[in-house]
Amino acid sequence: MPRVTPNDTLAIILGGGMGSRLYPLTKDRCKPAVPLGGKYRLIDVPISNCINSGLMRIYIVTQFMSASLNEHISRSYRMDVYSKGFVSILAASQTHGGAQDWFQGTADAVRKCLASANIHQYKRVAILSGDQLYRMNYKKALKTHLDNSADITISVLPVSRESVEGFGVMRINDDGKITEFAEKPKDPEVIESMKVSEAFSKKQGIQGSGKEWLASMGIYFFETKVLLDILKDESQIDFGKDIIPAALSKYKTQAHIFNGYWEDIGTIKSFYEANIQLGSPKPDFNFFDGEKRTIFTHQRFLTASRFLGSTISESVISDGCFIDSESSITKSVIGIRATIGKRTRIESSYIMGADYYERPPGEEGMPPCGIGDDVVVKKAILDKNVSVGSGSKIINVKGVTEADGDNYFIRDGIVIVPKGAVIPAGTVI
Repeated sequence: MPRVTPNDTLAIILGGGMGSRLYPLTKDRCKPAVPLGGKYRLIDVPISNCINSGLMRIYIVTQFMSASLNEHISRSYRMDVYSKGFVSILAASQTHGGAQDWFQGTADAVRKCLASANIHQYKRVAILSGDQLYRMNYKKALKTHLDNSADITISVLPVSRESVEGFGVMRINDDGKITEFAEKPKDPEVIESMKVSEAFSKKQGIQGSGKEWLASMGIYFFETKVLLDILKDESQIDFGKDIIPAALSKYKTQAHIFNGYWEDIGTIKSFYEANIQLGSPKPDFNFFDGEKRTIFTHQRFLTASRFLGSTISESVISDGCFIDSESSITKSVIGIRATIGKRTRIESSYIMGADYYERPPGEEGMPPCGIGDDVVVKKAILDKNVSVGSGSKIINVKGVTEADGDNYFIRDGIVIVPKGAVIPAGTVI
């Protein structure tokens, strides 16, 4: 049996495109840099999965608004000089005789970074997504890959019939080899044909779960020589739409079953829901899940948070916060350095907090960051460095699903106040 050796594997995390579905959270930052869970960033999840799995050589591929991401990576991930590990950014760039345009898709992004990534030094390459919330031991996927002498291994998630149309799903044989792939199928006959067999369901422990289809998680493991061969065809620009369907007839492509919690948080609604559930009694995802499964991030050495007679339930409160008297926080996430005034009520909201306690030079005259007295915030996301004046109500008073205002947006009924916005006292949204 081949031995799993993570040092032979290079991890490439795809930062995604413009992140338009997460706008306005991506107005001033790329998608992997969006704050998550009060004190983390989206990118911390796949990086931490890599570190916990022993994959210590990591590149992050991005092309839009990467300054915030660069700063976070440089402050957070400084590998031991003796380990030869690294976490580095590969940004889109023009080269002599090479790439002259932006990344056209996930596969095209990897193709254009081949020279900088030096992937020839590694036996295999893991291609990971930068906007998913999950914990995975990649060594288990590598073991599946090696045990089956696979050229390509795809991590797959069992899903129900009603979820199939939103994923790339695949047909596999009883040995787990992928024989057919369909991207977001709509034809009922095609969908039914992709259903796994009863024998396979029983073998994998998913029998009776109602999840009898296997959806691609966008997590791939390639033998390096296979990946290099595939990427020679420049017309193949996306892994899910182009590379994988074309590879099935030529390369041995294996499925690795993942049965844990996984959420694609690429939309405002999914991002909001993934954060709000963190404070529940038994959250689907817990940021601390034992020493060997820690989610890492930048250590800021902030003081402990202070509360003056407030009521807090089913919520997550990050470091360095101040919450004044007679306020209540329910089913919410409060980010770092958040300041919340007296008699303020926050329900089912994500308050991202602030980058500083005092306004930096250039912002003189602006009100302090934080939420004032007698404010109500319900079903909302307040980005960093927001100032909300006393007596304001951010509650989607008209109950609309979509709207754009002067200093706010509404998506799927969720009010989003963008980074650095100022909400004057007494405003009702």
